[in-house]
Amino acid sequence: MSDVKQDSIQLVLCDMDGTLLLPDHTISPRNLAAVKALQAAGIHFTLATGRPPRAMREYIRQLGIELPTAGFNGGVLVNADGSYLQSHHVPYEAVLKTLALLAEHDVEIWVFADDEWLLRDPLGPMVAHEQQGLGYAPQVVESFEPYLHRVDKIVATTSNAPLLVALEQRLQQVLSGEASASRSQARYLDITARQANKGDALAALAEHLGVPLERTAAIGDGGNDPAMFHRAGLSIAMGQAEAQVREQAMQVTGSNVDDGVAQVIERFILQR
Repeated sequence: MSDVKQDSIQLVLCDMDGTLLLPDHTISPRNLAAVKALQAAGIHFTLATGRPPRAMREYIRQLGIELPTAGFNGGVLVNADGSYLQSHHVPYEAVLKTLALLAEHDVEIWVFADDEWLLRDPLGPMVAHEQQGLGYAPQVVESFEPYLHRVDKIVATTSNAPLLVALEQRLQQVLSGEASASRSQARYLDITARQANKGDALAALAEHLGVPLERTAAIGDGGNDPAMFHRAGLSIAMGQAEAQVREQAMQVTGSNVDDGVAQVIERFILQR
């Protein structure tokens, strides 16, 4: 990254969990200061995450972001005032196929729709951890049936990481051309609309801001991040990311616990 010049990057699109955030879901003082310095230099900074918009609001406030952000892996682009710039629901048939396949395996199934986190088992092993991360409680339902036509995202989660790898591959085959399936983290498999990917989100945000794609940078750590790596002028993977993710980025920075985002901003975007 030594050939990256300060004036070559005009927009930074950054993942949240495993990238900007520490394991306890907070922003480190160094990362926060780096983002503020970036903004002070006139460089756009915004977020792209698998999280629902509702779980991004406090971070947007902390970071002082006044730009649109991408939630649900790009399934929604949300203006700073909370209005939607664009949104993509998972097609009904893809929802049915996904739920049917996941029901055959020992995974927790969550559905995000109507700005709610929906589940049937409130005592699932991952529920407490997710609630702490999202900052709000789930809505327990007897059936997902009333929401199937307006699903933003389906999540399968389990501590059995190899099972999620297998399910990711299977769903990519089953949903080919209809929806996307990718692991945002080792324990989370996200199913979103086909148009809901961080690459298209980066392109839409860049066009909205009038920034050429070659002057954008993307930072991430998960299986849903290479989509934006492949579109950005500069792509950076976090140090703790899986090898197949790191290999798809142009550069690798430190881990999220080592303030890898700040390292990128300080050394290769702000430094003359």
